[in-house]
Amino acid sequence: MNKAILKLTLLLLIGTQISVVKAQIQKGKLANDKQITSNITPSEEHQYKVTLKKNQYAFFKLMQHGVDVKVITYDSKGAKIQEFDSPNGQYGPELFSITSSKKGSYIIEVSQLNAKETKGYYVLSTQHIKPKATSPNKQVDELFTPWTTKETPGLAVAVVKDGKIIHKKGYGLANLEYNIPITTSSIFHIASVSKQFTVFSILLLEKQGKLSLDDDIRKYISEVPDFGNKITLRHLATHTSGLRDQWNLLAMAGWRLDDVITKEHVLKLVSKQKALNFTPGSEYAYCNTGFTLLAEVVSRVSKMSFAEFTKAAIFEPLQMHNTLFYDDHEKIVKNRAYSYYSSGIGYKKNVLSYANVGATSLFTTVEDLSKWSVNFNNPIVGDAAIINTMNTPAILNNGKKFGGALGQFVGKYKGLNEIQHGGADAGYRSYLTRFPDENFSVIVFSNSAEFNSGGMAHQVVDIYLKDKIKIAPIKKKVIQKVATKNITVSENTLNTYVGEFELQPGFTIQIRNINGELSAKATGQAVLSLSPISITEFKVKGVEAKIEFIPNAGKNIAAIKLHQGGRIMDAPRLKGFDTDAVDLVDFTGEFYSEELSTTYHFSVVDGKLVSKHSRLSDFNLSPTKKDEFTGAVWFFGKVEFIRDGNNNITGCKVSNGRVRNLYFKKIK
Repeated sequence: MNKAILKLTLLLLIGTQISVVKAQIQKGKLANDKQITSNITPSEEHQYKVTLKKNQYAFFKLMQHGVDVKVITYDSKGAKIQEFDSPNGQYGPELFSITSSKKGSYIIEVSQLNAKETKGYYVLSTQHIKPKATSPNKQVDELFTPWTTKETPGLAVAVVKDGKIIHKKGYGLANLEYNIPITTSSIFHIASVSKQFTVFSILLLEKQGKLSLDDDIRKYISEVPDFGNKITLRHLATHTSGLRDQWNLLAMAGWRLDDVITKEHVLKLVSKQKALNFTPGSEYAYCNTGFTLLAEVVSRVSKMSFAEFTKAAIFEPLQMHNTLFYDDHEKIVKNRAYSYYSSGIGYKKNVLSYANVGATSLFTTVEDLSKWSVNFNNPIVGDAAIINTMNTPAILNNGKKFGGALGQFVGKYKGLNEIQHGGADAGYRSYLTRFPDENFSVIVFSNSAEFNSGGMAHQVVDIYLKDKIKIAPIKKKVIQKVATKNITVSENTLNTYVGEFELQPGFTIQIRNINGELSAKATGQAVLSLSPISITEFKVKGVEAKIEFIPNAGKNIAAIKLHQGGRIMDAPRLKGFDTDAVDLVDFTGEFYSEELSTTYHFSVVDGKLVSKHSRLSDFNLSPTKKDEFTGAVWFFGKVEFIRDGNNNITGCKVSNGRVRNLYFKKIK
């Protein structure tokens, strides 16, 4: 992700100092039959005009060469239409479009994101201009125009209404090396969308009287330690067990997530844990471990492998002939789509070698998953009672709901009842959303890590359910373009936003201001640029999220709010700490975790505390408060050192988003 130049293109911004920061260069009319190649510097802003008739769809391609740009489109009256910025860095395409509501000259504005980048160039061309789509199916094709290519990974989509597929199509390539196109029979790994099948399997066995959702997990898997609190199958199915997440634990133990990871690896890791994140049922925290355990319960109770059980009990009755749980990383699967990510200079393979099931690893097609979605309204497998149990929101010990049901999430989308789940592993991105009252579903699978499956699925929903939507979409604020000026938030205002804010223990967001550019860095994650949508609200680049700064009478703000995934999370400011006073030598030595069977060596290198591990690249630990550090990798969010009565360091506790207070003993 790249830092963006912090600017507001407003006609008037009351109470904020303004300054001209870019020279606007009129580049003339963009012709349909030629490419335009242009150098651009951080101090420039290029504008092109394109003439469109009423109700036309124009699609454009901008190739970046050593420069990361964003594109903003404006209508014939100068009002902002949309902003485009892909996460592919300084190289690769920016694909964008304009749909005209009336005849006139529309504006395309190109500007550089990073003020520190050296001069680069781009190539801009019009791909096509044609009448805008009028039928829903054609509108979906129009929506996915950027992936209608023989050069990139892509997606498959299926739309289901009243028990039938009313639209299905593939776009882009399933295999870049052999130019194999994606079709609706291409098989994708759909990651966490797998979880609802795991829950359904448990409920089928419960219907047969072979288990209960309220059984203790240790009744079936004795390898799970006794943590002093009963963990039920229901806790596992609703992410309320308190167990530490398997992927986070494996990463902390030195595993790469593209290693071959089997069920046995996960079970052995779980068996060595000595503590929970929280008391079962008291909180919600997304946990893959629980679903690996549920799949193993199905296997032990049914006397079949989980893959065999689901094939016999679900896939064959529903005639899902291209669906399987992939528990053998060497197994050949015909018509498989492989996954990719954009490296900034092109696409690379995003390798996935999982050999574990339950939390993930369902292989299927959009056609097959359509049959699964239909089963919720007209069950062939299971019955209404099972489906009602799956769809019912879970309740915490305190009586509160959090939007989670069993293996899926329930809520509202624009006034409509929605049940959904997404998935993301390696470069695979998947989404299944169901609207039971409308007997309607949308399924989107992609093999590109940059693809927003949930966002695109909801755009498809907007097309087909536009007459059903009960809450009108929020209209975009009209931002009138100033002909000769760009304006920025004053440096003084930005400085009041700078600081470190704690979203949860071990997970903080650092807000930085470097040369007038505001950015955010979450624990162990990349630096993301922020762009303002109001004086106090900033969009996070490349993520469907925004950060809201809470005013504090002109003083340094005391808290921020993170808006993401329909949730609003508070993060108070952490108090300042004199890092220069920290004697890093105190924290050196070897630290061993019995729960992970792994050792880290902390040493001082060039004035920084550096963590070394036999299987990992070295990373820095930065002090944040007394005896507390933040790691520069996502799985070492907070490191809290422990002292004895003589003030000597005896160990440390490491936390990240899904693991809390995992103990390491100092052994040297």
